Amino acid sequence: MTELEVGAPAPDFEMADHEGRTWRLSDLRGRKVILYFYPADDTPGCTAEACGFRDSLGELSEAGYQVLGVSPQDAGSHRAFAAKYDLNFPLLVDEGGEVAKRYGVWRVRDGDRPFEGNLRSTFVIDEQGRLSSVEYGVDWRDHVDRLKHTLGV
Repeated sequence: MTELEVGAPAPDFEMADHEGRTWRLSDLRGRKVILYFYPADDTPGCTAEACGFRDSLGELSEAGYQVLGVSPQDAGSHRAFAAKYDLNFPLLVDEGGEVAKRYGVWRVRDGDRPFEGNLRSTFVIDEQGRLSSVEYGVDWRDHVDRLKHTLGV
């Protein structure tokens, strides 16, 4: 899988969120976007990361960022996850991982612990739709605080 690099155009996408609203990256031109891919709803690392974004959304929004979470679960799973943890940003449905594949985060691993899904990764997209930050294999512990520090938020 090819990984994206800083400065490259961010691949456009169209995905529905957990409330049925359609999101297109092209519609967000002129805004800064934090697009983060996570493996699964309501798992320990993914919950900690999502709650970090929830708790920091005011600061990130004030700095001009739109936060979007992406995983392969369906809208019902995303709705339950968002409700359980009062998540205040869109969770986008990428069943089958088509968008994850375009961003180079979809992984398939065989062996003792088979896995197919998202590698935890975060992309910051500037107002022109270019990647200003790319991080593959994110460590969920304190991820949001590290990201805010990098962004100067």
